[in-house]
Amino acid sequence: MFDKKIYQQRRSTLCRQMKSGLLLFLGNNESPMNYPANPYHFRQDSTFLYFFGLNFPALAAAIDIDEDRQIVFGNDLDLDDIIWMGPQPSLKNRCTKIGISEVRPLAQLEETLKSAVRQGRRIHFLPPYRSENALQLEKLLGIQHGFVKSYASVALIKAVVALRSIKGRQEIEEIEGAMNTTAAMYQEAMAMTRPGIFERDIAGRIEGLALAGGGQMAFPAIVTVHGETLHNHDHGNLLKKGDLLLIDSGCEAESGYATDITRTIPVSGKFSPQQKAIYETVLDMQLSAIAMIKPGASYRAIHLKACEIMVRHLKELGLMKGDSASAVAAGAHALFFPHGLGHMMGLDVHDMEDLGENLVGYDEKTRRSEQFGLAYLRLAKKLTPGFVLTVEPGIYFIPALIDQWQAAKKAAQFINYDAVAKYRKFGGIRIEDDVLVTPNGGRVLGKPIPKNIADLEKATGNK
Repeated sequence: MFDKKIYQQRRSTLCRQMKSGLLLFLGNNESPMNYPANPYHFRQDSTFLYFFGLNFPALAAAIDIDEDRQIVFGNDLDLDDIIWMGPQPSLKNRCTKIGISEVRPLAQLEETLKSAVRQGRRIHFLPPYRSENALQLEKLLGIQHGFVKSYASVALIKAVVALRSIKGRQEIEEIEGAMNTTAAMYQEAMAMTRPGIFERDIAGRIEGLALAGGGQMAFPAIVTVHGETLHNHDHGNLLKKGDLLLIDSGCEAESGYATDITRTIPVSGKFSPQQKAIYETVLDMQLSAIAMIKPGASYRAIHLKACEIMVRHLKELGLMKGDSASAVAAGAHALFFPHGLGHMMGLDVHDMEDLGENLVGYDEKTRRSEQFGLAYLRLAKKLTPGFVLTVEPGIYFIPALIDQWQAAKKAAQFINYDAVAKYRKFGGIRIEDDVLVTPNGGRVLGKPIPKNIADLEKATGNK
């Protein structure tokens, strides 16, 4: 939890942007794994954390701009709760630490909102991503739960995105603190990487380090020798000589701020010539993209420039042909790089994605493309100091996608399918770092994690 002045300033800025109305914020509740007394690890709603900093379940809050009131709704623990959980500070004491003096029982939330509805007042709320919150909004506001999202306040979404997008000094410190743990996770993972161990051995170790560092995993780790499957959460493969191990993982600090790092490691301890050529291509894409980051730069333009760099390299390897810019304009590069260059991050590893990706990564001047590959770009708008984003290019050889494109002779003027056939079992390579947009450029956050070939080969467990 930050100093209460930070939360007060955030709420005050939000009120100035919204000007009038009643702003409703629902915290998250416990989510049972298989019965109520056995819940998943609790995770508070990120926007609730941002404005109120209270990291426990069964809370709601209202900001009444017109009456200049800020209220937290919740209940203190009863004796049964204390028996199981131990003594806890009172809700009023906790709210004092975030600069809120008005605390009410959770049961009073419904009447507060219904009173506002009877008065014809505008109630602003954010789109729910949990079904129980959609049902709660149905009960509170009388909106059928299947239509709740369509009634969410676009004005509130835009105001929240504008605030949360710009990371303050304390937020950067939280991210970099989590990055220290993340660096330790990767150091251990690289040291373990060698033939004869299972993916799950590494996945379990890095999750243990995240917990030991006082945090948790920011998302389910990708630890796989099948890096061509972009979100591969299976950990059952045995590492073999010649494999590439792709690890995409991150640590979430106790405060909720996250990291997101990817490295691709040669299981043999050395890249083969074929692997080395593709790895150097991805690294050139990533380093060049990071060098282009600065205020005012379009992230879509950076993405497309990284794609052109990839095409130039793949032409040298005989995998592509023709004019590089034309190949990218036609979307031919997406056979090998079918996702976007990166996304915003902060309290969420895909920051604010619950509020709507088009309202976070795009704006009125930047519209989402419908072209395959480019359509998956999560962040495209111009960059602003204080943004934290990922830079994560990759090259993948996906047999099903190759077969589909080749059968349709898609982009045949740019792709040498006979040469591509020799890479069908290659897998995939991705390299990812988290970057802060500064007033003068971009800064990679956290301790350096090996990514050039010499350092990476030196760090592996198979010397």
